[in-house]
Amino acid sequence: MSSKKKSGNALIDFTAGGVAGCCEALSCHPLDTIKVRMQLQGKAIAAAKSAIETVVNAATVEAKAAGLSAEAVDKAAAKARAAASEKHFVERRGFVGTGAYVFKKDGIPGLYRGLGAVIAGITPKMAIRFWSFEELKRLMTSADGKLTTWGIFVSGIGAGVVEAVAVVNPTEVVKIRLQTQSHSLADATMPRPKYRNAGHALITIIREEGFGAIYRGVSLTAARQATNQGTNFTVYTLLREKLNELQPQFGGDLPGWQTSLVGLTSGALGPFSNAPLDVVKTRVQREGRRQGESGIAQGLRITRDLIKHEGALSLWRGITPRVMRVAPGQAVTFTVYERVRSILEQRFAKTTPLT
Repeated sequence: MSSKKKSGNALIDFTAGGVAGCCEALSCHPLDTIKVRMQLQGKAIAAAKSAIETVVNAATVEAKAAGLSAEAVDKAAAKARAAASEKHFVERRGFVGTGAYVFKKDGIPGLYRGLGAVIAGITPKMAIRFWSFEELKRLMTSADGKLTTWGIFVSGIGAGVVEAVAVVNPTEVVKIRLQTQSHSLADATMPRPKYRNAGHALITIIREEGFGAIYRGVSLTAARQATNQGTNFTVYTLLREKLNELQPQFGGDLPGWQTSLVGLTSGALGPFSNAPLDVVKTRVQREGRRQGESGIAQGLRITRDLIKHEGALSLWRGITPRVMRVAPGQAVTFTVYERVRSILEQRFAKTTPLT
């Protein structure tokens, strides 16, 4: 990360990472809500079409049973279709349209739905991410103190897997359930929210679906986080080292705007490579597990259904808000983390020798 020696102090990692994560969540969570809603639009549209056809078929059967003529049956079916289409219509919206729809229906709180789950998991997530990355980097460093680009990449992958299993998957299951439960594109007919808050959602999910439910889609989450952090840390580290090399006058402490720019660049690359994993993961975590169906089978089934009914490009649905969420999020995270860590290291150095 920095050309300066890291403290390796777990308390500093936890505190700096937690503050950085909270800042990221507060500034970027609305974009994540929009991303999730966009990814679930296809399912809502398919459900609406199915509901319309059910109403039309029922009207047709009723008209035929009444002994009406073929023309009258057709008119009854057309009338039923018009009424059902108006009732169940779901518009396919883009990024701006989805955000406006959520704001109109639920206001600002709607854009921040699920934030509690994110905040609750952000401190350990960031602590584990940065701590495990630094630990793995030390393991990948040779006896003469050299660390290759491949070593940085592997360390990032490892950090992504660790954080996915330890923190990310459970909090994302809760977050997605909260984001899509009320007045959403996926559950437009739900009369009231099922979950009151993050804690209630977690308890309810475990009670009704078992503890394994919060780890639904964990393999996809781990794969997504691994590719994200592998790319993220590698690009960030290399760009930061290059800037430090070109600007020795800063002594390893780059200006905040440069750290933000490097974080923005590194954060934008990961989503393009693993967007299909994120889309499928969202669907897996949203729906319940079918009896006798493994997690891998569920993921493959959802992928096939997505391609069959919505086209291959649906695997990249929500990529715009995801990049807009992840890239500035990483800019905020790295900038705040570096600044807070630097302040804490200076304070700890006054009282405790740092290794």
